[in-house]
Amino acid sequence: MWIGTLSLDLLLGDVHSLKEKRSVVRPIVAELRRRFAISVAETGALDLHRRAEVGMAVVAADRAHCVEVLRSCEQLVAQRPEVEILAARERLLAEDDADPPLPADLPD
Repeated sequence: MWIGTLSLDLLLGDVHSLKEKRSVVRPIVAELRRRFAISVAETGALDLHRRAEVGMAVVAADRAHCVEVLRSCEQLVAQRPEVEILAARERLLAEDDADPPLPADLPD
């Protein structure tokens, strides 16, 4: 099992209020969720009206599929004229990379 995450730091175009920001970010989040069946949310810069951070995660059986989905997500956002991607941070974790079980979870 592989887990892929992608965090996009976005600069929003002609936005002057948090209400206008929501009208730009919410459709992006909804389209990513609908098109790729991933977990996605606005995760940062919540009180800044021209910046947004959108985080997403995908779980797949193989690494290549995680990479493919996350790259497609980044391309979809990059094609939107109302936003500019300032930074993209991708992380891939294999099942073996997960934290070891807590002592309470270990068998007696």
